Amino acid sequence: MTPTEPAVVRLREVLSGVATYIPGRPAAARQGATTYKISSNENPYPPLPSVLDVVARSARSLNRYPDLQCTELSAAIAAHLDVAVESVVTGTGSVGVLGQIVTATCGAGDEVVYPWRSFEAYPIVVQLSGARGVPVPLTPDARHDLPAMSAAVNERTRLVLVCTPNNPTGPAVHADELNRLLKQVPSDVLVVLDEAYVEFVRDPQAPDSLELHRRRPNVVVLRTFSKAYGLAGLRVGYAVAHPSVAEALRKTAVPFGVSTIAQDAAVASLAAGQQLAERVDALVAERERIVAALRAQGWQLPQTQANFVWFPVGDATPELAAAFEQAGLIVRPYGADGVRATIGEPAAGDRLLESAAEFLAHRRASEQ
Repeated sequence: MTPTEPAVVRLREVLSGVATYIPGRPAAARQGATTYKISSNENPYPPLPSVLDVVARSARSLNRYPDLQCTELSAAIAAHLDVAVESVVTGTGSVGVLGQIVTATCGAGDEVVYPWRSFEAYPIVVQLSGARGVPVPLTPDARHDLPAMSAAVNERTRLVLVCTPNNPTGPAVHADELNRLLKQVPSDVLVVLDEAYVEFVRDPQAPDSLELHRRRPNVVVLRTFSKAYGLAGLRVGYAVAHPSVAEALRKTAVPFGVSTIAQDAAVASLAAGQQLAERVDALVAERERIVAALRAQGWQLPQTQANFVWFPVGDATPELAAAFEQAGLIVRPYGADGVRATIGEPAAGDRLLESAAEFLAHRRASEQ
């Protein structure tokens, strides 16, 4: 090799089959019109003033490493959920903690069962570990097919992921069906209940995940401060696991991954629980308004329990996403499966309803 020839660096072969995570696009500015980014399931409300004050004070210590154990935050989460502090594991958003879980449980030749379509990070994190993903298609009404997921478990399975409410389709699993799954999954297989949107759930049939965790050592509850708490930009999530599992997850964490600002903001957010609950209630009410109006227009929608709605339009996905963008709404298209739209400001909701009605009217006219 001559000095002018570029070196060929050996990279892991698995990377050639790993998709790049695609974030929701920001809304481009338009002259004379307001545009809305409803593509990333972000909370439209800014942080509470009390949280911003804490962030400002915390920023003065940026020259120091954060608390590696997230001691104060772990204690606050444990008190908030009434669980043992030894069971709380923090990380860089729930997806960061998911990476810790997969690293702790999976290696080459192992398998991970998860629903599909679901959170796009699942296949990425699984493939990077060297394990094999086993995606199980959703039911026709965009819900988890838990019997099929149970049937997919075998002697190579190390992990089962349950996304409830499911991102991007919205439905939550029900307690009875989840209990059946847990009875059928071997006790040495970890079952992760990914509840990134749990604060928005109002379905009376939804499970009590923390009670399941208390009764079953192989159940891990995964949550985040990104959605309901509005701290998406700070990247802080957590898992609740039995102590032996929690200790393993701490070993796979990125050292000092959760910044001091993120830790302090999360603690302050838990302290402001009532104010944040009022914001969540407002978003749930807006969700119900949007869903009822869309169904009145003629849209067939899954029963969402999250802060978004799912348009299962199949091959018309690019066309619908383009129509929303033309109206100043940046949504999240998913291949040829459908479009996800976040519940945002009421003005964004009004724009969504207007554009959705126009799209339906255009399609009906073209079919005549």
